[in-house]
Amino acid sequence: MSSALSAPAQVPFNRSSTLGKELQNIAEALLGGQIAGDQVFTRRCQALLEHLTGSRQALLTTSCTHALEMAALLLNVGPGDEVILPSFTFVSTANAFVLRGAKPVFVDVRPDTFNLDEAHLERLLTDRTRAVVPVHYAGVGCEMDPILAACRARGVAVVEDNAHGLFGRYRGRPLGTFGALATQSFHETKNLTCGEGGALLVNDPAFSERAEVLREKGTNRSQFFRGQVAKYTWVDVGSSYVMSDVLAAFLYGQLEQWERVQAKRKQVWDYYHLHLADWAATLGVRTPTVPKHCDQAYHMYYLVMPTLDQRQGLIKHLRDRGVLAVFHYQPLHLSEMGQRFGGRPGDCPVSEMAGDCLVRLPFFNDLSTADQARVVREVRAWSGR
Repeated sequence: MSSALSAPAQVPFNRSSTLGKELQNIAEALLGGQIAGDQVFTRRCQALLEHLTGSRQALLTTSCTHALEMAALLLNVGPGDEVILPSFTFVSTANAFVLRGAKPVFVDVRPDTFNLDEAHLERLLTDRTRAVVPVHYAGVGCEMDPILAACRARGVAVVEDNAHGLFGRYRGRPLGTFGALATQSFHETKNLTCGEGGALLVNDPAFSERAEVLREKGTNRSQFFRGQVAKYTWVDVGSSYVMSDVLAAFLYGQLEQWERVQAKRKQVWDYYHLHLADWAATLGVRTPTVPKHCDQAYHMYYLVMPTLDQRQGLIKHLRDRGVLAVFHYQPLHLSEMGQRFGGRPGDCPVSEMAGDCLVRLPFFNDLSTADQARVVREVRAWSGR
């Protein structure tokens, strides 16, 4: 037998899986004959999300990116406005507001949680600041009390990018319920998924009616279907942000299993944390920090290596042994686009360190104990050289 045939299967970084009635739900949607948006499963998902998060209104979208774009539209962001966001985040956090003509103002992240560093916020707030977008990195809550206080004093809106944080809590309160608006992701890398999808959580009722209009291509279609108007027409700007009911059917099957998913992911996170603690301490490797007043969402497990070379060395070591580990965001202020907005090396040193040194380990809902033990074994086999 060849070595290729006898080699153990690769442990992927991520893998999607069905959890319950996803396929049955899709069949039900197809047999019902209506698979566009805002049908049976869309409504079920939105109601369940509102129940689970405590948000006033949940609107399914085609992606978290589109939910962020809706937030920018709802806030009437435009040329001359500034939006403060962490440099260590996904590009959609910036793009949603740049598309409206706003300037992104990059703020560094905290060295413990890699969340927006609230200590830098006050000096960056100006009369041009339209919004602050805290990102709950790895599903650990930002320090929302000082962030909200600073924004409230200036009359600045808070939009939570909660792509990682569904079911996480800050001081006992669900993430995604602090800002006037918040966004969720159901991308395939998230705890619950439908492949591509998202949601806008509307916590300020002043935005509720217009959010429905923007999501329906700028029409009052939702009011028409509720019998509130005799016909629907174009009343505002907007776009096609509505998720297909086929995807909502899959998502509802996942949402129904949320407790089982979270329990499994906690088990995976705890296993990594327990079995890598001594190895990490010996080599000066940092493991995740979760403040006592935060209940994390168990979205990922990462290691922070002492140097870029060591990060790359560990990734290669694992890849050569069939384990796929990956780095994460590259700081936005150093990107080609970020530099067009004034970003320069040294502006956000913690973000730059995280971009160089952070590595994420395989983490998904059906990661077996045997495969996780294999990941730990191969990580511990790396000596740092």
